[in-house]
Amino acid sequence: MTTTTERAVGQPIERIEGPDKVRGAARYAAEYQVGDDLAYAWVAQSPVASGTLNGVTVDPLVEADDVLAVLWHGNAPRLAEADDPELAVLQSERISYRGQALALVVARTFEAARRAAATLQLDIAEDPHDTVLRTDHPELYAPEKVNPAFPAATSSGDVDAAFEAAPVTVDVTYSTPALHNSPMEPHATTALWAGDDLVLYDSNQHPPGIAATVGALFDLPPERVHVITEHVGGGFGSKGTARPNAVLAAMAAKVTGRPVRLALPRQALFSMVGHRTPTIQRVRLAAAEDGRLTAIDHEVVEHSSRLFEFAEQTAVATRHMYAAPNRRTGHQLVRLDMPTPRWMRAPGEAPGMVALECAMDELAVALSLDPIELRVRNEPSVEPESGVPFSSRHYVECLRRGADRFGWHDRDPRPRQRREGDWWIGTGVAGATYPTMAQPSTARVRRLAADSYEVSIAAADLGTGARTILTQIAADALEVPVSQVRMRIGDSTLPKASVAGGSSGSASWGWAVTGACRALRSSSSSSSSSSSDEATFDSSELIEKQEKDGKHAFGAHFAEVRVDAVTGEVRVSRLFGMFAAGKILNPRTARSQFLGGMIMGMGMALHEESVLDPAMGTWVNHDLAEYHIPAHADIESIEAEWLDEQDDQLNPMGSKGIGEIGIVGSPAAILNAIWHATGVRIRDLPARLDKILPHI
Repeated sequence: MTTTTERAVGQPIERIEGPDKVRGAARYAAEYQVGDDLAYAWVAQSPVASGTLNGVTVDPLVEADDVLAVLWHGNAPRLAEADDPELAVLQSERISYRGQALALVVARTFEAARRAAATLQLDIAEDPHDTVLRTDHPELYAPEKVNPAFPAATSSGDVDAAFEAAPVTVDVTYSTPALHNSPMEPHATTALWAGDDLVLYDSNQHPPGIAATVGALFDLPPERVHVITEHVGGGFGSKGTARPNAVLAAMAAKVTGRPVRLALPRQALFSMVGHRTPTIQRVRLAAAEDGRLTAIDHEVVEHSSRLFEFAEQTAVATRHMYAAPNRRTGHQLVRLDMPTPRWMRAPGEAPGMVALECAMDELAVALSLDPIELRVRNEPSVEPESGVPFSSRHYVECLRRGADRFGWHDRDPRPRQRREGDWWIGTGVAGATYPTMAQPSTARVRRLAADSYEVSIAAADLGTGARTILTQIAADALEVPVSQVRMRIGDSTLPKASVAGGSSGSASWGWAVTGACRALRSSSSSSSSSSSDEATFDSSELIEKQEKDGKHAFGAHFAEVRVDAVTGEVRVSRLFGMFAAGKILNPRTARSQFLGGMIMGMGMALHEESVLDPAMGTWVNHDLAEYHIPAHADIESIEAEWLDEQDDQLNPMGSKGIGEIGIVGSPAAILNAIWHATGVRIRDLPARLDKILPHI
């Protein structure tokens, strides 16, 4: 075996698939060539938020030779019972939200399918609907668990008594709107049946999971569903589980006997694939005169759908951030006539830390204390609620070193002190945290000819660089150059991998890859007859034994903004993040992930807002023309750095997740900077100019 002393992990290696993407050779779900008889599908969505579909009539002027099938609940194949009712498509007359799939047109051309779907006559009996989240809703209830399985409520000490006795308190309510994932590649599936087996070219974050879920709906074992996910153009959580497009495409292919392609239009992504729930968050902080917290209370109201309970873990991050003897967190939920919320980058932590970190800024003002110093004084020595020691926690170091790097120390704490022409200028800070997780996965490595190796795992690369990072991990474990490793991912028939979510991909898959490669090396170095050219490793047993608490990535965000005194326009002049995220496996791809999250946080603070029309029961800005996300022109100076953090209690690589911590804290830093610039406190996101201008 050829060895090398230069380690690949930690090197800024370029993405392995980069050249294919630049040349257009990388294939996505709607680009596979599957035969000359490919058909196309288009979804007819509900125009009402609640009601009953009694019938579907095809326009008699539609060309019958073009349309192959029109499916609805009256004629669609029956599916097995679904764990997720959103996947029971075309199975019931009941309409649960506007935009729900009511019928599917399958035609020989894309244009014919779209045209025929637009002319369908839907016989609907409309019912009254309820789509507005409010704190006095009569159907509010406390769920037992929040995503993924945290207790919905925690309590210790006497929060109310501590709040009553405290000399300094903050009692504020922050609200965040519904937000929508906007991946460059919309949700798409190309489906075909090979005999009784199903093949899906599908854009998702978990090929084995999609195979199991879709297979169960069609009474197939997972091994008879082949999901191919070679490249994915972003997901941010929305592709973490099977979505209706995969089920509909498989159903249409079954009925027509042809391969069928279904690519959801951008507008359908605003109803059919999930969203971030709107939240109303009340945060109460009580402190002694020296700034040490005596009580933290974080209560959240959010929504789910009539179909399926999804409760985002909005207040959970508050359980880990700051020390206080009296603590309470809780979530309340109301089921509305809306689509089901789903994962969106840092579900829970992103909106929850907006409220907590802005409330901490308000407390610092009330105490006349520097916001960084307030956070330092409330640094816990162990997990605040469980008492479990942290495996590593360098939050204070992120604050201190980030402040030095950003130039915080000459900051005048008073608002409205810096003005250049029409622009008020201010700076803000906020903390960040995200749990460090690893999920059971299995990897296989095979020795090929000419000292090369094939490593296989059914992981998905969403554009994060996972394929490259896993290659680096394998090369080091095998002690060979990266050029001698071929990485196979994105296929459900490969050894089972966990979902690309929760910032756990590299830790989970890297653990399995390391184990398999080390096993092969051990076998190769053995003089016994048991030497093999193949090894497989399943990390399940080791991960199940691992202590789960006390493992987090941390960070500190710093923002400088300009606010136009005439128009109220906000510009982010500088955005800087300092992170403690364990071993950084590839600085090039890591920086990309940090910056991407921070930019997404900027969008959350200033741009993104799904605007509800209560009368129609839907979001009216359901495209990228009106749902605003940051563009290149919005980004001026943005930088990310990280500490050289060593933690041997995590996984063989010593890595923590980085995909989501970039968005956590970034919006709060920007909102706090807006207050420092203008004296205007925005508690209802996003910070639009009409909320700022009347007060400056």
